[in-house]
Amino acid sequence: MTISDSTTTFHDKKVVQYDPDLPFDASPGIVYRLSLEYDDKRKMEELIAGFLAKADKNALEALIIGMWGDPYESGADEVMAALIAQAPQLPNLRALFIGDMTYEECEISWIVQGSYKPLLDAFPLLEELRIRGGNELVIEPFAHQHLRRFTIEAGGLDQKIAEALAQSSMPQLEHLELWLGTDDYGFSGDVDLYRKVLAQLTVPTLKYLGLRDAEIADDLAVWLAEEPLVAQLDILDLSLGTIGDLGAVAVLNHTQLGKLKRLDLSHHYISEENQAKLKALPFEVVLDDPQEADEDDGETYRYVAVGE
Repeated sequence: MTISDSTTTFHDKKVVQYDPDLPFDASPGIVYRLSLEYDDKRKMEELIAGFLAKADKNALEALIIGMWGDPYESGADEVMAALIAQAPQLPNLRALFIGDMTYEECEISWIVQGSYKPLLDAFPLLEELRIRGGNELVIEPFAHQHLRRFTIEAGGLDQKIAEALAQSSMPQLEHLELWLGTDDYGFSGDVDLYRKVLAQLTVPTLKYLGLRDAEIADDLAVWLAEEPLVAQLDILDLSLGTIGDLGAVAVLNHTQLGKLKRLDLSHHYISEENQAKLKALPFEVVLDDPQEADEDDGETYRYVAVGE
């Protein structure tokens, strides 16, 4: 599976592609997506400046940045610098999504990202940050008092990112979503590292934990089924990964999952027998998109949903 569709909703708003030649819609229920085309003569910084010249900057709540020219060659630092320069004029900006690209625009593992600490420092009231792409992504340890939703979508998340998160602070965090991916595209790390991340970032408000698209999904399930911090969650999301019967049996023998409202295991390699047992658990278990492992020369291969 690849990311084939642009985002349709973000921050509870309908996403609209920004076209400078069309009338500007200032409705509070929409969020604009700014994106360039291949061979576009414009620069993203110019598109942002033109957009902000039309928008009510004082009222702007959310913004999406899509393809910024050649995202497989140049990173998002200049784009973020353009936003940072406007930060004093954007007092109500609460949500940013940087990197909303389909595979046709740029494969997720090709997206060159940037360093996010300056952006987080410039927008201390930001409540939602969503990042797509892990290539050259830099997250330094940070403390942010207002972030409620934090998401990184990557085909392979470097352990340096998780190590930084394990030293960060988000006391209002409600939604933590990380796409771990595969070592073919840069993933490194293990359960012990993510145990530190959860220990550091679990606050009383945290209700959703997503460790998605993970080639270590079985190991994550074995750990989380016995992890006391999971007991406060409403939703545990291990979808898009490679979970099989090892993880399924851990879930079935869980001691800490009983208070969940929803467990998402979509895109899985779980046997029909264990799927039937999972469906009998006293909370919703999502088992969409079952997969079959590949066999080759005595070896078994499973694949995450989103890699390249």
